[in-house]
Amino acid sequence: MLKAVILIGGPQKGTRFRPLSFEVPKPLFPVAGVPMLQHHIEACAKVPNMKEILLVGFYQPNEELTRFICSAQQEFKILIRYLQEFAALGTGGGIYHFRDQILSGGPEAFFIMNADVCSEFPLPEMLNFQKEHGEPSSFVIMGTTANRKQSMNYGCIVENQQTNEVLHYVEKPSTFVSDIINCGIYLFTPEIFQHIGAVFQKNQQDMLLDEQTNGNGWHRAEAIRLEQDIFTALAGQGKLYVYKTPAFWSQIKSAGSAIYASRLYLNQYHKTHPERLATTEDGGPRISGNVYIHPTANIDPTAVLGPNVSIGTGVTIGAGVRVRESVILHGATLQDHSCVLNCIVGWDSTIGKWARVEGTPSDPNPNDPYAKIDSETLFRDGKLTPSITILGCNVTIPSEVIILNSIVLPHKDLNRSFKNQIIL
Repeated sequence: MLKAVILIGGPQKGTRFRPLSFEVPKPLFPVAGVPMLQHHIEACAKVPNMKEILLVGFYQPNEELTRFICSAQQEFKILIRYLQEFAALGTGGGIYHFRDQILSGGPEAFFIMNADVCSEFPLPEMLNFQKEHGEPSSFVIMGTTANRKQSMNYGCIVENQQTNEVLHYVEKPSTFVSDIINCGIYLFTPEIFQHIGAVFQKNQQDMLLDEQTNGNGWHRAEAIRLEQDIFTALAGQGKLYVYKTPAFWSQIKSAGSAIYASRLYLNQYHKTHPERLATTEDGGPRISGNVYIHPTANIDPTAVLGPNVSIGTGVTIGAGVRVRESVILHGATLQDHSCVLNCIVGWDSTIGKWARVEGTPSDPNPNDPYAKIDSETLFRDGKLTPSITILGCNVTIPSEVIILNSIVLPHKDLNRSFKNQIIL
């Protein structure tokens, strides 16, 4: 029997995802038409013998999360539960805190995944790989190849090329270590908790020493990071192996990376969900490339959409509108002849007639097969880095203005054009 654990973080995390994470927890943000987490859950539900999916995070249980879990359970016919941490315990601390829940029913192995990655999730391949590598209780990290410069933004894995054993693991090194990076998807056996437990014990002892010097350190023993505290120690001991995936993988840290992730998933729909991709039909809008349109959206037949567009529930798109490389969230209205490029249009926002809303794509270098998306900082050299344009929820853009490379916070009524600004 198998289980899966998805680490969904909490409200203090995902700050780079603002202003979109104000309205909806980041793991539920729609990527290619469905909540980010649904891609993970769908992949888990396809694995034979998968009994339960646990979501671990420190969001207060809210209506949206509960509704999502209920509908996903019905759709995928699998038990899904949310386990709430009392504080941010790190990637290792969260699963150690709930180890009894994870081990109940006696799973032989379980997957751990970060919610903010987009991937083809080759879980059956990881299971086969684990059977062929190392002893039965070995642990597997999914890795992928990055280019030299970008690899330093991730956990870097040095492997034995014959056996795929992890010989050395460094999280975000300051100099080049390896071009194989950690994808944040792991396959563990229950033995992992012995290693996390050892770190927990050590942290407790360190804390007792600390307490003699300065008081308050009670919850730090439980804050354990899988990457720095566990993998670094396990590397080179014949316990940890890396499965290198040839398939697509990307992080979803900033709002800009959500558009790129959307493109990767829409592309995958050709194989997995062709019914989700729109086609040009008589009396319908012109579609070029991969486009997802929710059935409730109302789109004028003279509009042109794509490539890489996803359109949410109840969206209204007027005559002659052009949308490309964008995500239009539910309830938004794009009035006649408006133009939306490289942009995320927030819930219930309105873009006026003949307005142009445009951003700068933050895509990886298309000429480098190993390039990943850069998690750009918001500012560089005191200037706003050109990025995709984001409209928070309920933003109104008047007719005939241009909004370029800007981030507009929720509930704003703009009255003129803006470029390269964060509009508070």
